[in-house]
Amino acid sequence: MSRENLLFAIIGILLGFIVGFMFASSMSQKVAMQPAAAGTQGLPSDHPQVGGQNAPNTHAMFAEVQVSIEKARTEPKNFEAQMKAAELYYQIQRYDQAIEYLLKANQLKPTDYRTVVLLGMVNLDSEYYDTAEKWYRAAIKIKPDDVMVLAGLAEATLQKGDAKAAEDAIAQLEKVDSSSQDLPRFRDKLASLKAGK
Repeated sequence: MSRENLLFAIIGILLGFIVGFMFASSMSQKVAMQPAAAGTQGLPSDHPQVGGQNAPNTHAMFAEVQVSIEKARTEPKNFEAQMKAAELYYQIQRYDQAIEYLLKANQLKPTDYRTVVLLGMVNLDSEYYDTAEKWYRAAIKIKPDDVMVLAGLAEATLQKGDAKAAEDAIAQLEKVDSSSQDLPRFRDKLASLKAGK
């Protein structure tokens, strides 16, 4: 390779690095700006700006969460504090802690429907299917036509592998809401469950 060709090769490589760096830099700026722009899509033109300086302060949010959890610990008789702590733990998928606070709330108000339903949901998400079924059945005793609860019960019994209980729950759901979008999926799971036995 001649000296002239070597010089052109080095210049080409350097030029490639510079162009690549400039492209990557401009793309990273565009990507960084996209979440703020995406957050404003579909909002009215007079809506306050989303993101940037108005973005939530994560330290303040963390402090608020800590205060809520501490309040639940120091005020064990405060139903709302127990519920708030449970919801915060549920949002970050720390299900066992959410269940702990929901149980405390349930002790304070045993007939509170929302608490009973949440105990079903969180136990289902935790894959404690027997316990989820128990709470969903307790919720159905309070409100027998809640489609979400009936769907949760069907899901719990399907996950347990209890074909008879699942079939009953699906039939009950169908009675209350024959157009439920969950029904085809539940029927398919039930058919697979029966075929597997």
